[in-house]
Amino acid sequence: MSPDEILKFLRLSYTALSDGALLVLIALALVLIYKATDVINFANGEFMLIGGYIGYQLLIWLQVFESPGLIVLLAIIGVVVMTTLIGVLVERLVLRPLIGEPIISVIMVTIGLSNVIQAIVGLIWGKNPRPLPIDIIPRFSPFRIELEGARRPLNLLPDTLIILAVAFVLVGLLLLFFRRSKHGIAMRATADDQQAAMSMGISIRFIFALTWSLAAITAAVAGLMIAHVTNGVSGDIHNVSLRAFPVIILGGLDSIAGAIIGGFAIAFVESFSSGYIDPSVKTVAPYIVLLIVLMVKPYGLFGQKRIERV
Repeated sequence: MSPDEILKFLRLSYTALSDGALLVLIALALVLIYKATDVINFANGEFMLIGGYIGYQLLIWLQVFESPGLIVLLAIIGVVVMTTLIGVLVERLVLRPLIGEPIISVIMVTIGLSNVIQAIVGLIWGKNPRPLPIDIIPRFSPFRIELEGARRPLNLLPDTLIILAVAFVLVGLLLLFFRRSKHGIAMRATADDQQAAMSMGISIRFIFALTWSLAAITAAVAGLMIAHVTNGVSGDIHNVSLRAFPVIILGGLDSIAGAIIGGFAIAFVESFSSGYIDPSVKTVAPYIVLLIVLMVKPYGLFGQKRIERV
């Protein structure tokens, strides 16, 4: 390989790591809902959207403080609190009355909910992009890689490493929560068998509310990271959520490990197909890989095989 080809490979890989971390966060929010309720949440992108705009608004209001670090910290805490409340309200007011109804009814409600959230966001903040007044992640000088014989050096932004760290910390906390906490174990029990969980005294309603809150927080964090990468908040953030559907189907709808591996796999497929074939192939390549994998593994790489007797 020539020096230019090596630098191109490094650039595409670095870009894939950043995109993969964001896709993992988005996919995790979808997997959390599916594991507990067997429902695919089509309003996931709108949770990202509203999380991004709430973060933007808090960054403006909190500028009374002089420390940028304190402003960002308080804004993130505010986003977590607000999206937790939104998740609880959505579950209690919109989804709880549908307990026991056919799954397709709940899915249609999430589609309607996505339109409602988009309309509310449009009424409050409008349709125009809003640049962030303060960077959520500090802007450091890029890493510079030079190879003898290359036409130009490679500059890599450190933001990618911070986004990766945020994603892995959040995934680690979720895994620790599922394995060690009482409520996490209750969520796993509910995901396996709701009737058995109820017979053991587990409150299904509380678990559903907790699940929607965690999913809303995860989606909101992804929305904030996307707002940082794109240098602002816009109504197009929710469209990024569509890229996570190949991820969860590839990895398995009910698998956290599948969301992690699938997120990075899809990101690398998108990056390399765009860089080595053609940029227009980027949107198609993940679905080609998805079809190939599903022909061999119909439940995804790590999905739980379900056999129903009729």
